[in-house]
Formats: sequence, structure tokens, C-alpha cells
Amino acid sequence: MQWLLDVLIGTLVRALERVAVFTRGQKRLTVLALDLVLLVQSVWMAYSLRMGEWAFWNDPILKFGGTALAVMLPAFIWSGVYNTIFRYAGVGMLRTLVRAFLIYTAVLAAVFTFYGIPTVPRTLGLLQPMLFFIFVAASRVIIRALIVDVLERRKFGGDVRRVLIYGAGRTGQQLASTMRSDPRFQLCGYIDDDKRLDGQRLDGLPVCWTGELEKLIERQEVTDILLALPGVTRKRRRQILKNLGEFNVLVQTLPTMSEIVDGKVSFSDIRPLDIEDLLGREPVQPNELLLGRTVVGKTVMVTGAGGSIGSELCRQIVMIGARKLVLFEVSEFALYAIHQELTKKLAAESRSLELVPVLDSIQAAERLDQVFAEHSVDTVYHAAAYKHVPLVEANPIAAMRNNIVGTRTLVEASARAGVADFILISTDKAVRPTNVMGASKRAAEQVVQAFAATSAKTRFSMVRFGNVLGSSGSVVPLFRRQIEAGGPITLTHKAVTRYFMTIPEAANLVIQAGGLASGGEVFVLDMGKPTRISDLARLMVRLSGLTVRDAQHPDGDIEIVEVGLRPGEKLYEELLIGEKPEETKHARIMKAHEDFMPWPRLDAALKQLAETDDPEQAIALLHRIVPEFEHNRDNKVA
Repeated sequence: MQWLLDVLIGTLVRALERVAVFTRGQKRLTVLALDLVLLVQSVWMAYSLRMGEWAFWNDPILKFGGTALAVMLPAFIWSGVYNTIFRYAGVGMLRTLVRAFLIYTAVLAAVFTFYGIPTVPRTLGLLQPMLFFIFVAASRVIIRALIVDVLERRKFGGDVRRVLIYGAGRTGQQLASTMRSDPRFQLCGYIDDDKRLDGQRLDGLPVCWTGELEKLIERQEVTDILLALPGVTRKRRRQILKNLGEFNVLVQTLPTMSEIVDGKVSFSDIRPLDIEDLLGREPVQPNELLLGRTVVGKTVMVTGAGGSIGSELCRQIVMIGARKLVLFEVSEFALYAIHQELTKKLAAESRSLELVPVLDSIQAAERLDQVFAEHSVDTVYHAAAYKHVPLVEANPIAAMRNNIVGTRTLVEASARAGVADFILISTDKAVRPTNVMGASKRAAEQVVQAFAATSAKTRFSMVRFGNVLGSSGSVVPLFRRQIEAGGPITLTHKAVTRYFMTIPEAANLVIQAGGLASGGEVFVLDMGKPTRISDLARLMVRLSGLTVRDAQHPDGDIEIVEVGLRPGEKLYEELLIGEKPEETKHARIMKAHEDFMPWPRLDAALKQLAETDDPEQAIALLHRIVPEFEHNRDNKVA
């Protein structure tokens, strides 16, 4: 019997393959021919059921069949029945059929049931449309199943992923409808937090309460879970991901509801989990007054405009309502990329704002004076810096000239031009630094603090925060690439912890901090709780549907290897040098009170730093400027 079944299936597949290569017009004619056959069959059956005996051809059948054909063709064509693509047939197709059959039934019932035709039973005007509708709807379901479940799945030939959809709401149902036609996936059902839905069915798929998830995964051999929760809070999403991390399944997600509503993505845009899904926190509603004070109607300059933070500052400044934006950047490619992006954004939003791309270094004093004079800059956001710890350790002179001397040059130029607000973007690595990068940023902070103490016109302030998610050099994209390559994941040290914040949130808070400044403040952003990087790596492995290979699990998929701390790297970062930061009007912006070197002493050290080409002498000068700098070149962990 098996050979006969194989022959029948093979014959069916070959027939479907022939139909699949038909033109669109040929497919429509084929479906029309099928409907005509079903029309005749439904007339025969309806008449036979009414009369109580089989009849295939007589005068009543001829009268009713001819009239039904004359009504069916215009009703079906006008309703768009033959515009349906079968592989995507679903609720939309059903609505189209219902619309067509309402017209069809209304006409036949009016003619044969209410008006009446001699020799034709009146009940035929209602009975035949019901049978015809059942036949036509069933034909669509069967053909769709043949196309998707027989033809496309056999042609696919790859491993079919067995999928659960997390969320039995409207979004989950739309996702299921989209995925039914994809031969790569086999839908096993829904899971939902609402226990009342346990045991119910949606579109033929079972709904399971999340408390029974482990049993369902084992019973259905689930390989993937898709999160259909675009409107859920980040806190709830983190809890869900933590729970799913216990199972070896691949977890992916739909975009956020705001992305769907804004038209940026569609329900079909299933994506891997972003780090924001794992670590992101609930955003705080921005204070519009703080956002606007240094931006609205002003000429704003952003240094490092093409960098991770600088570019996001530019995006938000454009949307807040600046009059002119000066993009100051030393990298030609980075400047080109952000200028092109903002130009398109302004055109799409129909906003009038002048963009001024400036390609130069913040160490070029004459060029800075020229830019400030030509454009009458009101606000400066100073994001230009060399920030990669190992690269800065290998190039201390270049880093110190850019991060420290460049900041001094920019600060002096801003003061000469009478800029109203100057905001330095700093880092948590400036707190008790153990590397040149962190020490150079703390020195830059002191330059701003010292100038703020004597400035009469310009409000100088700085904003300090930790790692931003998705920035260049971030550990998360590195881990993802290593997982995709089959491992190993390279971890500097199992005890390393870091603070994380999304780039948009960081930039938004920086702008609001600038609005709080009165001069000389060291603002510190609330970064939440630090994250252990080793825990993050393990969670990313598990949510990729893989297992960690270690001594207890030698057959795991991905190994996590410790490679040792890099030069100057710390096990953990801090945000404050002193204690007890002062609260501000914003819940996530604090104000630190920290000492700095008076300008006469700092000025002398900076002049020496600008003149030296000896790395050791430069680092010694850095120790003078930043006394708490403990250079950990060997990274010996106590």
C-alpha cells in the first residue's frame, strides 16, 4: 500500500507543479472552470435532496442551472473572487466569498423562492447557494493545503522549524496567518499568560497557558518561539525572556507597536532579539521644556556628528526643532552618512532646517573660530572623542591630543564666540580611571569644569553615562556574530559587569541635562543596575536555541572562553567619584559634586601635554591632571 500512496502523491505533486507554472490568466481560467463544475454539482445535489431521488438532467435543473450561471459569473467577477492568491487564502478570501454569495443568493432567492418559476421548487433558491458556498469554500481550503503543505513543503526540502507563538491576541493571529504559507515553519500552537485561554483553539491551533510551556515544548518538539507582543512593556518582556531562557529554543520577536504603527515595519518583519529586548528599561516621558531650551530655534553644533552618540543627538535635534545644525566631523565617510540620512529625514518630514556639514578636527582652532563666526552657534554638544580602550592604550599621544587638547581648543573657541551652552559628553570610565581613555575623558571634564568656574557668558556642563547598546565596538553584536559562527564566545573575564543604556535614551537625556545646566555641573545619568557580561552571553546562547558547552555540559553547542582583561580594562565601572549625588528636576538625571584642578595649574599641564611626543611623559602628565588615575597596564585582577 505504501508504494501506491507514494505513486499517488508523486502524481499529485507533478500535476500541481504543472499548474504552478501557469500564467495568472491561465490560473484564473482553471479556477473558473472548477467553480463551474462545482456549480453543476451543487445544482444536481440540491435538486436531488429536495425531490428525494437522484436526477441529473431535466427541465427544472436546466432552468435553475442556466439562471445560476448567469448570476454567478458577474457576482463573482465583480466581488474579486478570481483575484485571490490561493497560497495566502484566509479570512480575507472568506470575506470576498461571503460578499459574492450574498449577491448570488439574493438574486436566486428573489427569482425562485419569492417570485417562483414553474416546475422549479422554491426551496432550491436557498438550498443550492448554501451547498455551492460549502463546495467553493472547501475547494479553496483544499487547494491552499495542496499548494502549501504538499507542493511548497516538498520543494523546500530543508529542516522545518516547529514554532510556538507567544501571545494569542490579534497580533499573534495575524502572525500565524502570515506564516501558514511559509514552508519553513510548522505552527504548533499559541502560548499565552491568560490561564483562561488554556485548552482553547484559535484557527485550529491549540492555546496553552505558559505554566504548561515546558511540557508543550517537549511534547511538540518545539524549536522556535516567536514573541507576538509588540505592545508589552520592556519590564514584562525582560521577564518573559528570562523565563524562556530556561529552554533550548530560538526566541525571535515582532517589532514594537510604535514601529508597526509608524509604518517602519510590518507584521512579517520577525527579527532576532535586540539587546534592548534583553536589557532595555522602560523609557521616561521626556520633559519638553528641558528638550527645547538648548535646541528650539537655535543654531546647534554637534562634534563627532557621525559617531554613535553624535549621530543620535543629530537625529533628535532635527526633530525637536533647531534652526540650523552644524555637523562637525573628522571622518569623511561618517559625515557623509549622517548628512545623507538627515537630508532624507528632513525631506520626508517636510521640515525646514539648514544642515551644515563641516569636515575638520576639533584641534583646528582657526577653523573652529571661522565656523562659530560664520554660523553664530548657540549650543555645542561635544561628542567627538577616541573611545576604544585598547586602541587608545596603543595610541596614547593621539588620544590625549584629541580628547584633552581638542576639548580645550573647542572650549576656548566656544568662549570666544560667546556660545550660550556647551555640553561635554563624558563616560563612566572617567571615574577612578585605570586606562588612558578614561583618564583622558576625566581630564576633558576638568577642562570644562575649570572654564565653567570663570565663564561669564557660556554655560559649560558635562554629562556622564555608561555603555550604550549597539554602539560601535559594543560587545553584543560581537557575541551575536560569534554565536552565528558556532562559537566560541570570547569573554574577557567572568566577573566583568557593565552599565547599559540605549543610544536614543542616552541622547535624549543628554539634551535634557543641557536644559538643566546653569554652569559647571557634572550630570550623571541613572543607568539602572549593572549587568554581568557572562550572564548576558549565556542568555544570548540559550535564546538562540543553543546550549552552552562547559565542563558540566561537554556536548553543548557554544563554548564561552575567557581571554583575559584588555590593557586598562576594569572589572566594573562606576559613575561617581564622590558620594551622594544631588537630585535634579529629572528622575534619571543626577548632579555630582567633584573637585577639579584650578585653571592656572591645569593650563600649564595642558601646554606641556600638547608639546610632548613621548608617551611615557604624556602619561605622567595625565597622572598629574587626574590624581586618581591608576594605570592598570597588566590587568592583574585582585
